[in-house]
Amino acid sequence: MTKSLDERANWAKGDGLLPAIVQNPDTGAVLMLGYMNEAALQMTQDTGKVTFFSRSRGCLWTKGETSGNVLHLVNIALDCDHDCFLVSAHPDGPTCHTGTTTCFSKDTPPATLFLNQLSALIATRHMEMPENSYTTSLFTAGKARIAQKVGEEGVELALAHMKEDKTEIANEAADLLFHIMVLVQDAGMSFGDVLAVLRARHNG
Repeated sequence: MTKSLDERANWAKGDGLLPAIVQNPDTGAVLMLGYMNEAALQMTQDTGKVTFFSRSRGCLWTKGETSGNVLHLVNIALDCDHDCFLVSAHPDGPTCHTGTTTCFSKDTPPATLFLNQLSALIATRHMEMPENSYTTSLFTAGKARIAQKVGEEGVELALAHMKEDKTEIANEAADLLFHIMVLVQDAGMSFGDVLAVLRARHNG
């Protein structure tokens, strides 16, 4: 009979606490490092929300319980020594308490980092709906308006290409990409869902 993750983990090696590295499965970005005890591991598996044991407070804490930036569990794996977890999770908004996408932002490739930050910002706008925000106005207008904007920006990009105006092409492509990301968020998905399809197609 196959042992459970809890049974295979070498809890004694870490005096009941093992490090848990959280990674975004869509981008490969390392989001943060926390610690789990048996109760945190069980709660993570039961709720689907990544939960840690706080060494400073001496209690369990679910990531995002106050900020709303929850980590949605995809998979948990043990390393070869069974004393460290690799947690794959989809983030709702920025993971770091400083507001950045990851706690290791400086080590993330700049292009990937920026797209992650933009996606996280759009998700935050959708959750908080701040006033005087263009993104908020799109979400307020509803899916028909969002879909219309994607169509408009697509046409404008095509026209810019026909004019062979590289500056305009770059501007219109940026507009289209942004509105696509808003549409995906409005549909209750993450931009990572789109990247996952591209990655699967690339891998054949």
